[in-house]
Amino acid sequence: MPHTILQAMRAAPRRGLPVLILALSAAVLAGCASGPPAAVSNIRYDLGAPAQIGTPGNLPPVKVLAVSAPRALDTDAFIYRLKYADAQRTGSYSNSHWTMPPAQLLTQRLREALSARGPVLTGADPVRAPLLQAELIGFEQVFDAPDQSHGLVSVRATLSQQGRVVGQRTFVARAPASTGDAAGGAQALAAASDDLIAQMTAWLGVQPLVASK
Repeated sequence: MPHTILQAMRAAPRRGLPVLILALSAAVLAGCASGPPAAVSNIRYDLGAPAQIGTPGNLPPVKVLAVSAPRALDTDAFIYRLKYADAQRTGSYSNSHWTMPPAQLLTQRLREALSARGPVLTGADPVRAPLLQAELIGFEQVFDAPDQSHGLVSVRATLSQQGRVVGQRTFVARAPASTGDAAGGAQALAAASDDLIAQMTAWLGVQPLVASK
């Protein structure tokens, strides 16, 4: 763009001021068009529509606490890991974020899934019921190669009943990304989240839960 403006200024004495104004306007417009629109300069992702729920079960009421997360994951940053270069280093996209911290997105998704199988309560409910706690361990797009990546989600779940831990398990889910960018990573992490929640739901369904009295 600077080269175009310089040419227009040199030609102005011969062609007149109107030509200069038109040339400058065209150059400015061309420069603006080359950058991303402001509306898409910071893209926000969520987990999309929830996966279709299979045959509803008959779980007793369960208290599902909000998914907790370490400080590094308690943010809307979209984290990736270049495993092929340095598996111990992470980064985050500068122009792509989550609509809310991943732990909050997973809390919504988990409660939606479990509500199709029985009453879902919060920790504030006075009803005595089994208590499910989940801690987010990992939520990132992992690059195995410059053009190959997958979404990785891991959670540690603890089930308590009448003040006693009756089960604990770590769940891990992966899903391939169709493209090596934030859009592909968001799609992969949504699929991995649905897979992980399906695992948690199945595990919860075989635990010796006692209905509240």
